[in-house]
Amino acid sequence: MATRLFIRNGFEDVTIADIAAEARVAKMTVTNHFPRKEDLVFDIRADFAAWPAALIRDSAFHDTRELYFEALGAEHALVGFSGPGFVRMIKESPVLTNALHEMHREREAVLTDLLVRRHPAEDVTPVLAAAHLATVLRILFQEVFDRTLENETAVVDQLWPIAERAFDQLEPAFGGY
Repeated sequence: MATRLFIRNGFEDVTIADIAAEARVAKMTVTNHFPRKEDLVFDIRADFAAWPAALIRDSAFHDTRELYFEALGAEHALVGFSGPGFVRMIKESPVLTNALHEMHREREAVLTDLLVRRHPAEDVTPVLAAAHLATVLRILFQEVFDRTLENETAVVDQLWPIAERAFDQLEPAFGGY
């Protein structure tokens, strides 16, 4: 409901009071469940940050790659799939754009934490590996967003070879993790 209002009227022009009125609840009810207005848009924030670490938690690099491609083939939101209206809303809002950047930084922090805990004796190698994977995922996510905004069809088919090249480049840096 809130997302529909945001897409129709613009994120900055919709208030918590507007959302509460539309939902027929008290304003406090909305803020109790969603402390920040952008949390209404990014309700997958926790999953978004945790997903890459979940990909590598118990698997080798090859499995991580395969799990990414499964999500790509399924057009999952965690790899950037959403409707053009949703993407436009985010791109037109500095608050939402910043929140999305923050979510990507959270992804990298979760990955870094996991790899440093797994390889505590190593210097910066786990940190670099996490940064490499997070960067590949961020760039591929942005490609999905850009192609969605341009109303391109067959986004998966277009992105698949790009993602393959990205993971091919990533394997030497990340393959040992």
